[in-house]
Amino acid sequence: MQPTSSPSTAYISLGQIRPLGAALDAPAASGCSTAGDAGSSSCGSSAGPDDMPPEIWEKIKDHPCYSEEAHHHYARMHVAVAPACNIQCNYCNRKYDCSNESRPGVVSQKLTPEQAVKKVLAVASEIPQMTVLGIAGPGDALANPRKTFETFRLLQQKAPDIKLCVSTNGLALPEMVDEICRYNIDHVTITINMVDPEIGARIYPWIFWNHRRVTGIEAARILHEQQMKGLEMLSARGVLTKINSVLIPGINDAHLLEVNREVKKRGAFLHNIMPLISEAEHGTYFGLTGQRGPTAQELKAVQDACAGGANLMRHCRQCRADAVGLLGEDRSDEFTLDRIEALEVVYDLDRRREYQEKVEAERQAQVAARQAAVAKAAADDGMKVLVAVATKGGGRVNEHFGHVREFQIYEVTAIAAVFVGHRRVDQYCQGGYGEDGQLPSIVRAINDCHAVLVAKIGACPKDELEAAGIEPVDAYAHEFIERAALDWFAGYRERVARGDTGHRDRGDAAIRQGAFTSAAAA
Repeated sequence: MQPTSSPSTAYISLGQIRPLGAALDAPAASGCSTAGDAGSSSCGSSAGPDDMPPEIWEKIKDHPCYSEEAHHHYARMHVAVAPACNIQCNYCNRKYDCSNESRPGVVSQKLTPEQAVKKVLAVASEIPQMTVLGIAGPGDALANPRKTFETFRLLQQKAPDIKLCVSTNGLALPEMVDEICRYNIDHVTITINMVDPEIGARIYPWIFWNHRRVTGIEAARILHEQQMKGLEMLSARGVLTKINSVLIPGINDAHLLEVNREVKKRGAFLHNIMPLISEAEHGTYFGLTGQRGPTAQELKAVQDACAGGANLMRHCRQCRADAVGLLGEDRSDEFTLDRIEALEVVYDLDRRREYQEKVEAERQAQVAARQAAVAKAAADDGMKVLVAVATKGGGRVNEHFGHVREFQIYEVTAIAAVFVGHRRVDQYCQGGYGEDGQLPSIVRAINDCHAVLVAKIGACPKDELEAAGIEPVDAYAHEFIERAALDWFAGYRERVARGDTGHRDRGDAAIRQGAFTSAAAA
């Protein structure tokens, strides 16, 4: 596979959605910068608030959901205090006693506000880089206002340094904006899947509004109006908003460009376009009726098509409503009620600050490494490729291939390595041994990548990757990701210039072209 300089040839195009290069004409929203070309819009500066007001930088610099860079270093947690919901989504089936599924709306235990606060203090003491507490269900946080705001009130008293977040479908949002501001909740996520009620009627069978159940287009219209009104009110009050949209192929995939445009007009800070989770075993309407989710390539194509609109979040992991830890990991089973109720938790704010200073020093080392790599890079000639990275956090290439549960995907040019998404895979090593049957699915997950950077890799998976045209690279173990990717790419460009691209030219073009064609035609 030869490198290209055009997104229309390097990746799937969404010509059927809008012509490549067509600009979104919404006015710019303040707060985030756009780095690089299409598909590279991102939130947050690496070194500091050079591209945004200082007060905004203070809100996002250690928030793992609002800053892609921060998610390598800082943790978050959700507490499950909000079981009720005021709408029904065709992609949702809440479970309150489940430890085996990793998706929104699922929890192992529902908590009272008092239990939730004790759990937060226990987690914050054990994981001092945990900086953010969110209430995201398992129902809707604002459909359970008493439990939600009582949790925030108690937590403000006992852990004032922790940032507070709330997630909502937006139906009750306009009536709750004053309460949100009262508790200094600076970050609100609204799930907005449509701005056209006819499309919305295919996603939401009903809402509960003014003490009655409303269905069909009327329900979608009311929900849409409430979402837009709430978003505008939050923007006017200076609250940062992140919009979550579930990409549902054949229903709202093309429409999400209009969603992106409309939320940007209303001041949204970030737009997070997520893939539909629709396995039948989850019991959702879409899962039981055969509605498929998007491929990784289709998801990236829609995200890329939205470049120029609201800035995109690409590092979302679609967390459970009781998730704990770094994005991409879940340590909630370490903090079950039976374990924390026996604890005498002492919240040591000084220790937390001291630890976070060390985290920030590591983060600045990552920034310096990236800047040094860019400084010695050759001039950008338009060549770009995708690279998969095995990492378990800290912004480093520090995971063994056999232990990977997800790869982080970077788009690499001569002058930048930009995070563009992640790909979940089945773990190759099972019980200490490689499971060769897992290799084909892992290869398929990253078959549009030129290389995979790992801390270590065995002979069998190495051969399998090379046969598929993916270069396994273990020369950068424990190096910072961006520096490693840029250094590998510099060497790759030299090989291309010599005409020596090795195994990447042997038979992989058909594999990748087949993936692109099927995704683009879907």
